[in-house]
Amino acid sequence: MIVFNKELDFDLQNPEVIRTWIGEAIDIEGFKVGELNYIFVSDENLLEKNIKFLNHNTLTDIISFDYTMGKLVSGDIFISIDRVLDNSKTFKTTFENELHRVMIHGVLHYCGFKDKSEEDKKIMREREDFHLNRLKL
Repeated sequence: MIVFNKELDFDLQNPEVIRTWIGEAIDIEGFKVGELNYIFVSDENLLEKNIKFLNHNTLTDIISFDYTMGKLVSGDIFISIDRVLDNSKTFKTTFENELHRVMIHGVLHYCGFKDKSEEDKKIMREREDFHLNRLKL
């Protein structure tokens, strides 16, 4: 089950299409959908979580709590709408494209993809692009 929640005034566009897209991405990566909870929050809210749970006093676009067991993908993915908006301007893309990239990025982590090394970042970006190209809105 993939659920979208919010702690601010934000409405995800095309939630059923996005839910199907995420589920298909998980399937393509060889996993199954468990309990995925996306929570859309403000910078302030995500900063509090970053400090409290990760001891990082920095703004970020996403924090994920991975509860995946074996091939069953589960977790809580917190996304700062403020950061996504700012990053869309920085990277000269649409807000929606940046939001979808961040959403699939979190899921790819749950599927075992990393992004610490340059090689890992390259692979992660390739998988993000692959799945973004599959999203038909």
